[in-house]
Amino acid sequence: MADRFLEWVSALPVAWIYVAVVALSAVENVFPPVPADVAVVLGAFLSRRGLTSAPLVGALCWLANTASSAGMYFYARAHGRRFVEEGWPRRFMPPRTLRALEDAYARHGVYGIFLSRFLPGIRAAVTPFAGIVGISPLRALVPSASASAIWYAFLVAAGAALGANFEAAKGLVSSANRVLGIVSLAVVMLIALWLWRQRRRRGEG
Repeated sequence: MADRFLEWVSALPVAWIYVAVVALSAVENVFPPVPADVAVVLGAFLSRRGLTSAPLVGALCWLANTASSAGMYFYARAHGRRFVEEGWPRRFMPPRTLRALEDAYARHGVYGIFLSRFLPGIRAAVTPFAGIVGISPLRALVPSASASAIWYAFLVAAGAALGANFEAAKGLVSSANRVLGIVSLAVVMLIALWLWRQRRRRGEG
């Protein structure tokens, strides 16, 4: 499947190669299952064939991902709070728990956002939730964009350095995501435990 995708993208006009990888990078923050990481690696990989520029692929994909992440942040900042307080999430996140999360973001928000943007399955939710709890744009978007810049630099380097073998480049990124995925699962379990304890304390109170 990866080979067919590579052949299809490689056959596109150069401008449409950029459009395809940039679009996937942007959509990741709305629909996380999109293979945005592989798209960036592919765009950088094609630079070895003279079809793209690896630095330009990295810059454009980073800008698209950062812009869509910021868009989700501002949308959640404007509308997410009411949804959490009045919609079905209230069942899992009552006001006391939400206030506790706000306090946690206030203390650890900057580096928490920075680290979480590396974690698959979590990274897409980081900036929207920062908007919901009212973290300022500067404290939310700067660490998010910084982490994404580091990650995209890694993806571009993997694609360009292993340009002779797309499967090797993809395998390197898959291995990195596998390790980060395990970390993500551990983080989700810890958050779930913390939320459960908050609800239990609320019940006791």
